[in-house]
Amino acid sequence: MLGLGVIAKRLFGSANDRYVKSLGAIVTKINAFEPALQALDDEALRLQTDKFKARLEAGESLDDILPEAFATVREGSRRALGMRHFDVQMVGGIVLHRGEIAEMRTGEGKTLVATLAVYLNALTGKGVHVVTVNDYLASRDAGWMGQVYRFLGLSVGVIIPNLDDASRRAAYGSDITYGTNNEFGFDYLRDNMKYSREQMVQRPFNFAVVDEVDSVLIDEARTPLIISGPTDDKSELYISVDAMVKTLVPEDYIVDEKAKSVILTEDGTEKAERALEAAGLLEGENLYDFENTQVVHHLNQALRANVIFRIDTDYIVRNGKVVIIDEFTGRMMDGRRWSDGLHQAVEAKEGVTIQPENQTLASITFQNYFRMYPKLGGMTGTAATEASEFYDIYKLNVVEMPTNLPVKRIDVDDEFYKSAADKYKAIVKTIGEASAKGQPILVGTVSIEKSEMLSEFLTKEGVKHVVLNARYHEQEAQIVEQAGRLGAVTIATNMAGRGTDIQLGGNAEARIGRELAEFHDGPEKDAEIARIKAEAAAEREAVRAAGGLFVLGTERHESRRIDNQLRGRSGRQGDPGFSRFYLSLDDDLLRIFGQQSMLSRMMNSGLEEGEAIVHPWISKAIETAQKKVEARNYDIRKQLLQYDDVMNDQRKVVYEQRADIMDSETVGDVVVDMRHETVNAIVAETCPQGSFPEQWDVAELQDKVTNTLGLDIDVTGWPQEDAIDPEMVVERLIEASDALMADKAASVPPESWISIEKNFLLQALDHHWKEHLATLDALRQVIHLRAYAQKTPLNEYKSEAFALFERMLVIVREDVTRTLALAQFSMEPQSEPALPGFVTTHIDPFTGENDAGGFSMPSLDAFGSLPPSSLPPGALAGAMAATAELVDVDEETRAEWLREVPRNAMCPCGSGKKFKHCHGVI
Repeated sequence: MLGLGVIAKRLFGSANDRYVKSLGAIVTKINAFEPALQALDDEALRLQTDKFKARLEAGESLDDILPEAFATVREGSRRALGMRHFDVQMVGGIVLHRGEIAEMRTGEGKTLVATLAVYLNALTGKGVHVVTVNDYLASRDAGWMGQVYRFLGLSVGVIIPNLDDASRRAAYGSDITYGTNNEFGFDYLRDNMKYSREQMVQRPFNFAVVDEVDSVLIDEARTPLIISGPTDDKSELYISVDAMVKTLVPEDYIVDEKAKSVILTEDGTEKAERALEAAGLLEGENLYDFENTQVVHHLNQALRANVIFRIDTDYIVRNGKVVIIDEFTGRMMDGRRWSDGLHQAVEAKEGVTIQPENQTLASITFQNYFRMYPKLGGMTGTAATEASEFYDIYKLNVVEMPTNLPVKRIDVDDEFYKSAADKYKAIVKTIGEASAKGQPILVGTVSIEKSEMLSEFLTKEGVKHVVLNARYHEQEAQIVEQAGRLGAVTIATNMAGRGTDIQLGGNAEARIGRELAEFHDGPEKDAEIARIKAEAAAEREAVRAAGGLFVLGTERHESRRIDNQLRGRSGRQGDPGFSRFYLSLDDDLLRIFGQQSMLSRMMNSGLEEGEAIVHPWISKAIETAQKKVEARNYDIRKQLLQYDDVMNDQRKVVYEQRADIMDSETVGDVVVDMRHETVNAIVAETCPQGSFPEQWDVAELQDKVTNTLGLDIDVTGWPQEDAIDPEMVVERLIEASDALMADKAASVPPESWISIEKNFLLQALDHHWKEHLATLDALRQVIHLRAYAQKTPLNEYKSEAFALFERMLVIVREDVTRTLALAQFSMEPQSEPALPGFVTTHIDPFTGENDAGGFSMPSLDAFGSLPPSSLPPGALAGAMAATAELVDVDEETRAEWLREVPRNAMCPCGSGKKFKHCHGVI
């Protein structure tokens, strides 16, 4: 019998359906403006922007002008790009404008949808940020969609790596600014390390639209943006501890795969203590004495590196470096390093050069960065499964958008096998049958190891295929573009956020760009273009007849969203498609999280070798397990955020103080207050209230007067004076220190003195904030031990962090007072200090590379004169490839470079570019 909720949903639709339907009235208003706007010439259409700005200044709201503004963008897009927004895309634009997340399936045109909300909000003149997941997409979309904005009279900027501050400031000053989550975040951190407002590049935040919002705000939210500087080299310690750990046997430790932790047993601890003692690394006899804190930390990390982290699953060794593999995308995170010494422990394990640890100078999580925007919207293909997290953390509602055309993909129940061997036999058989009838297959795996194992199976069976994973990252674009061709078999290590649609019959535009690269314009090239397009069209129909793209999952991921992203590659824009997952009891999800499940009992009770179970109940049980894992992972992220919120509150205070210092005409009053408070603190410490003068710590007082206040005063005789008290000591020291600083200030021009005070104040604040970050990091690693004393670790962390912050402010006051008192000043003009040398951990979440160097983009204005529809999605890639070939080299040399030169290394041709942006362009 159906429940009341199910009956109500069938009669009235879900809450999401009703909300989307309610927006139809606004779409009707938008459509009503279309005939009148079509009748305008280009100049009159462009003047609409000025009219909208005037209406806003007159008091109308953005919602008041939304219907006409959206209709104007639709008409502008039709003229500039030859692309007209569908009605469902209009609904998506309204959702984005309202500060919500639009969940739109793959191929539904999210990039075009963003133009609606972006244009409307840019009319206020406060700037709109469009956040993409990699630098290529930022540049491509700024040039491609920028044609619409410039056609309507708005300016467009793009933030890519290696821009100087002047270029960044100009880009942020534009009406619309495209860039990656990393670039926006690092610019914010860098701005708050500068010494004047004129050096800063960003404006106050207004509105941001985040593309692939689940990747940015969920996946990438696990890792903060960090600006860091190098610390002392501890390579020998890592190597020594690693050698000791390699002598341990499984009986010496207990492994918790869920928590990714390893704990020594009692016997293991005894063995470790003796080995460390023999190596001269142990102070005393007990491993857990206070003096051995650092050794215990290195021991724990070496244990994790050797026992938990596996090569070809968690990382690979490439060109003598340990490169992390992202568990969600299967891509190399080239440039990213595990923190807290773990990466160095893995380097010691693999015997490669150990890179020094870095000390954090500034950091922020994406959660706390994006929560600073007054209004935030996002779009992605998969967000519904994390809807509760989006609302709890960001107060963002997820709205599922209807597709423009009905989805024809068939999703069937999972097939379960008793063993992995049986599962892979069935997978290979299915792939062979589908490929033989011309149906393209996208096979999703969860690790490099398993993709290569499956590749070996297929090779033995004579099935032609390509492998797409971290080892073959360079070929990614063209592999994905042609994965929809007749009979193609593509093995991919996860498909989260690959950023390229799989078109049935293959991508004709990509083939034209690659196959006709050597052709000159003319009849011969036109004939070849026509041939390729005809071939792609014929192949598309053949693939459709074969059933469309077959998505085959070899394993379930911990997150349903990743499985949905894989499935979403099939069935775009009404194409036919098919998907099925193949599972076994050996899969990680079932092995770790479902050992006592109904499924394992059923399979172990009487399932024959090679026999499969297919039942919706079992698929439901797996989904339930995934929900539990998702909830657990969310709790972990939420706890991390709760701890980071403590630092975030302090970060806001420090950054606000820096801003106040930079904005003030003079900070003399602040410096005077700091000096007076320092004097009070010195006297309170050495001459406590209520004590007798003979009880004062005169030696300490003299030391502080000389070395902190810079005063040449003998205070040793003061306690013998009649009626002396601490207040009199304070008055004398304040009077003397004020006189000293007045003389110093008089010795330099007033403007120079103001600059000196500001710079000293900012440098002291920055230095001690950096030290405070390191202290908080150390505190966070051990605070969980307070739970043994029946105390809540988070509350303890808040209390301790607050006390440490108060202490930091006291030290800053004392440091500024001491520095100004003891420093000698010349008449030379004071310049602003240069920023310290630092390393930015800047990760592209989809390519996984630390993209510190950029490529030479053609000017955005170059696209302004292009006729409608002349800029296909691959056009900018072609422009980049064209600018890369600065030096001619023969094909043999280039082929050798492609094999040997790391993609992030400088190109051997001497162009000064990274190899991947020069001769390494695929």
